[in-house]
Amino acid sequence: MMWRFKRVDWLIGTTVLGSLLMVWLVLTGLDAVYQFMHQLGDVGKNGYTVLNAVVYVLVTFPRRLYEMFGNAALIGGLLALGGLAANGELTALRAAGMSKLRIAVSASGVVAMLIVCVVILGETAGPWGDQQAQAMELRLKSGNIGANTNSGLWARDGDRIINAKGSLLKHGALHDEVQLVDVRVLTFTPDGQVTRFDQAQTAVHNGREWILQNVRSTTLDNAGTHSSTAVSEHWDSRLNPQVLEQSLILPQYLPIRDLRRNIQYLESNGEKAGVYAIALWARVLYPLNVLVLVFCAMPFAFGTLRSGGLGKRMFIGMLLAIGWYFLQKAMVSFGTVYGIPPMVANLLPAVLLALAAWLYFRKHG
Repeated sequence: MMWRFKRVDWLIGTTVLGSLLMVWLVLTGLDAVYQFMHQLGDVGKNGYTVLNAVVYVLVTFPRRLYEMFGNAALIGGLLALGGLAANGELTALRAAGMSKLRIAVSASGVVAMLIVCVVILGETAGPWGDQQAQAMELRLKSGNIGANTNSGLWARDGDRIINAKGSLLKHGALHDEVQLVDVRVLTFTPDGQVTRFDQAQTAVHNGREWILQNVRSTTLDNAGTHSSTAVSEHWDSRLNPQVLEQSLILPQYLPIRDLRRNIQYLESNGEKAGVYAIALWARVLYPLNVLVLVFCAMPFAFGTLRSGGLGKRMFIGMLLAIGWYFLQKAMVSFGTVYGIPPMVANLLPAVLLALAAWLYFRKHG
């Protein structure tokens, strides 16, 4: 009977929903405006127009909604329950026998329902929009390079056309580097005839030059075709690795299916998954982390926020969001240094907060 949906749940839920949506829109809108101002600085380069800047912001808006949802849920929940506390409504609910735990569950339930839609957004429209935006960035920074979400990266390099089906971000000893996967290079004569076709498993820039690995080369002449294979060979290409690195979609923006594919590829080649494994578990545990954060912040509404105004609630909400951000980053970095599995490193902050909330509600009801 304690957990049955009641009319007071509707009161708490609608109040939290209204505040959450308002904060969510404001935070995402401010982030989008900032990015639009940044994009205006590139207008005029390689044919980049104001319309392109608008399109860039629009296609990345779903990803910004996904990123801002956690902070909006935290701040919106505190604003909503803080407002109920300031009006004496929380006191009335407590006097009617509703426990603090029950109120916190009602507030978190709204977030739980919304987060289903947010996760779907983060796995579909968010990554798609980022792929389109990064393709625009790539064309902006290098006029002879383009990207397509279905056929990979395309580039013109003198008398050659290059296609790479995929790309990975790897941590090098001195700097991060881009590894092109499933590379095809077609060499043409001035009149458009193909004279050579190279296919390589990967292409890596070692800081000085491009190296093709596990490459098969086929040349065409009047006598026919001639094929050869090599474990690795020098690739005389003018592709700028810095441009490719800056235009690569960051692991944290990739959907789970792409992260899993990249991890499987790296592991099958005896390499560590690294940033992709960290990004994967951050994605998988995202709903849990948001719910735990919101649920554990609710106790602040029962005392600390009752006597404070809107500014105080906003300040405490932002303080908690910033603290949570640095706690997660610290635990993930700690796990990377000391070899803790990414799943454990990402899960540990939520476990610690859940334990703190359990102790509080056990003591205070």
